[in-house]
Parts: sequence; C-alpha cells; structure tokens
Amino acid sequence: MTKEQGAFRTIGELSKELSIKPHILRYWEDQFAVLTPLKRAGSRRHYRPEDVEVVKTINRLLNEEGYTIKGARKFLSSRRKGPEMVEDAPQAAALPLAGDVPEDNGLILAELKSIRDQLSQALNHA
Repeated sequence: MTKEQGAFRTIGELSKELSIKPHILRYWEDQFAVLTPLKRAGSRRHYRPEDVEVVKTINRLLNEEGYTIKGARKFLSSRRKGPEMVEDAPQAAALPLAGDVPEDNGLILAELKSIRDQLSQALNHA
C-alpha cells in the first residue's frame, strides 16, 4: 500500500521510496538547514510533502548533478525567495521554484502553508 502524495512520510518510508538510507537522510538534516522534518515523540521524524521535495532536490544535486554538499547548500539558499528570516526563527524549507508552471504552483502553496504553520507555532509559544 502506498501513501497519497500529500501524506507525511516516516524516515523509513521515505528511505524506501527514494532508495536513500535513513542515516544519509539524518546526515542531510544536519548539513542542510532547509531540511527540517517534524519530530514527534521519541524523535520520530515525519517528512511533509515539502520536505520530500527538498530531499529529492538534494539527492538530485548530490548524486546526479555532482554538486558538493557546500555547493548544494549554496544552490538551495540561492533559491530562497522572500524576506530574510530572523536567525532564531525556524527555517522554512526552500523548494526549487521555476516559473509560472502549474506543478510549481503546488510547491509554492505547500511552502507557504509550511511557513504559515511555523509562524502559528511561534506565536503560540510566545
């Protein structure tokens, strides 16, 4: 049984889906600030659809296009749009945004919803 496209993925599910070992995904979380899956009780990771897109982009950059980790980090940070984030605020996941293509609109919407949720959580903790 496969999950729907918009469903959250556990680290094991994402690992199988993309053929990336779980320890690599955890390493990428340390190396890429834009990759921030939700962590539930017991530090269980749940990857949102926008996190899955970021992982796919990182995988493509590192394993298909030959980027170094530093180069991939620079590429992802150059793709960030909008106002600068406050250093103490959680980083929103950066998604590769192309142009005005319908599938890109879905990615943009997912990123905006993620930012909205993070701001809501920050307000609740304030």
